Amino acid sequence: MWLLPGMYERCPFCNLKFEREDGYFLGAMYIGYGLAIGATAVLAALVWVALKWPLVKSVVAGIVLFLPLAPALTVMARVLWIYMDQAIDPDQT
Repeated sequence: MWLLPGMYERCPFCNLKFEREDGYFLGAMYIGYGLAIGATAVLAALVWVALKWPLVKSVVAGIVLFLPLAPALTVMARVLWIYMDQAIDPDQT
């Protein structure tokens, strides 16, 4: 994807292999979904409180405001997935 920065195969500092197998970051998709729902809800609530718009209009505005954050949250979801995976099953190589 052209919006996301490329990933190294291994960490340049600790030599951790980022993608252990095909589909490794599929779990990060669930984390990203949770982050996206949370961020959209917060943005919609801020619009709703600040502008006193109807709820549906505030939710649509929250979704539109969320779109520029999507690439950053995708990378954050991958990082959180790697941290969780390493806490549960550390890579010894």
